[in-house]
Amino acid sequence: MSGIAAKKIAEAEDLVKQAEKSLKLSMLKWVPDYDSAADEYSKAATAYRIAKSYDKSKECFLKAIDAYKNNKSWFHAAKAYEQIILLSKDADKLHEVEEYANKSASLYQQHGSPEAAASALDKAAKLTESKHPDMALRFYQHALEVIMIEDSVRQAAEYASKVSRILVKLRRYDEATNALKKEISLNQQTESYGQIGRLVVALVMVQLARGDSVEAEKTFREWGNCCEPEEVSTLQTLLQAFDDEDPELAARMLASPFIRHMDVEYAILSKNIPLPQGIQLEKKAGENAVETNDAEDEGGLC
Repeated sequence: MSGIAAKKIAEAEDLVKQAEKSLKLSMLKWVPDYDSAADEYSKAATAYRIAKSYDKSKECFLKAIDAYKNNKSWFHAAKAYEQIILLSKDADKLHEVEEYANKSASLYQQHGSPEAAASALDKAAKLTESKHPDMALRFYQHALEVIMIEDSVRQAAEYASKVSRILVKLRRYDEATNALKKEISLNQQTESYGQIGRLVVALVMVQLARGDSVEAEKTFREWGNCCEPEEVSTLQTLLQAFDDEDPELAARMLASPFIRHMDVEYAILSKNIPLPQGIQLEKKAGENAVETNDAEDEGGLC
């Protein structure tokens, strides 16, 4: 143990003793001093964290939270849960994040701070997305639900975008279809027509990835008027390529520069959409027929 760590642990232990003293009752003290105890436990938790004594740090934060709750300090209790989330990252225990993120969000809402609740969930999602994308998805969905209660449409559209993109990343295309339609609806409410155009492109690609070119065409007919000329031209040609079962043309449209410069999830999606196979199959069948005829001709020569 380094000198700094030893010093911080000694400091934390002293603070814990002070916190315990603040909670004790006596003949002249009938009510615990929850304010002081919460402050001292929080400081002890921070000192333990610096010393990388993560379990003791978490234990102190939980005791601080109890003190905050007894004092009805919901906001400070929620903040302390956020600190435990960061501890989970430090201790490489990201599986614990979901429990504490939800508790933090609940307390922020109880305090009357829905934006802080959504922000806490958003931060937890970013923390877990690379290793636990399913958990991150639940955080983004929860954040969207929280912010929708407040009727904050523009902010709701931002969270809806995160939900759509992570569903595409997870290849959960049926759910992504519904999520994108909701995102389009939110952007219609804020009259963000330029954004809607790109979402229409994304929705068409998702439906093609599902193998449903009919729904893709319906989407374009319904919202195509929100698209820019380049988007309209590309989608028209792309849908025609699928209708004609022309894989080369479809691949060329999916490689359009503006598609490859969309959000990374949609750019990757464009490379993974199954191309129409009809013409290729016909071509192979024709080639096989030629090979058969050649073989028969060669047999005749023998």
